[in-house]
Amino acid sequence: MLHAVINEQNMCYTRTGNANGEVMLLVHGITTYSFIWRKLLPYLEKDYDVITIDLLGCGSSDMPLDVSYSLKAHEERLFAFVEQLGLQRFHLLGHDLGGGISQIFAVNHADMLISLNLINTVGYDFWPVQPIIAMRTPVIRQLLMGALDLGMMKLFVKAGMYHKERVDDELMDLFWKPLRDSKGRKAFMHFARCLDNHNLMDIAEQLKQLDVPTLIMRGDADLFLGASTAEKLHADIPASQLLRIDTASHYLMEDEPEWAADNILTFIRDKHA
Repeated sequence: MLHAVINEQNMCYTRTGNANGEVMLLVHGITTYSFIWRKLLPYLEKDYDVITIDLLGCGSSDMPLDVSYSLKAHEERLFAFVEQLGLQRFHLLGHDLGGGISQIFAVNHADMLISLNLINTVGYDFWPVQPIIAMRTPVIRQLLMGALDLGMMKLFVKAGMYHKERVDDELMDLFWKPLRDSKGRKAFMHFARCLDNHNLMDIAEQLKQLDVPTLIMRGDADLFLGASTAEKLHADIPASQLLRIDTASHYLMEDEPEWAADNILTFIRDKHA
């Protein structure tokens, strides 16, 4: 992986694909890191310069516990990352909490975005969902620190998948990798503890003035995030399109990667036409 030092912290990222193409910056959510884009990459890399980032506290990036992992703080670091790489204009894709970070970025830096793509994203004050809320309780956090194991994590991942047979050893190894030791678990709990849906409520009115072509995609079998989030975002963001699919859940890119990639690429190309 490549490395960028942001505010004295090491953030890891990958950069693959067509170096002469437009840049795509992909931002994951909680419980995942850059691996979650693995099935989309083969479709995107032919024509685009694709960057996947591990947010602070996730994947291979540093995991300090003395800085904020709020969406607003993540967005500020994302902007610093973009500036360090010298990116001028790019497509921004965000999943889950990465979609919330992307919404804040779009409101603050709309001029930098060619398009905004939100996949099973959080929004407004319709989150955090119950498993994340529970992690804010000290007793629950301590219990999870001691009791969280691969079996429990597999149940969580299966709940986020429509095609449950695809939850195999390879996928679970990827989900479990940062949580194998106490450092990764503490960072995960810190992420959950820092979340504040006021970060997205603060930009709710600005979304209504957002002048960025926006694609909102939702796997309708998502048990973690309700359909109202995607529907309200579509209603509020003027230049938005909402696409839904029955045969995908929260981890849409694992359930239906070809469908997701086809629609992202079609949306982007149509906006260029």
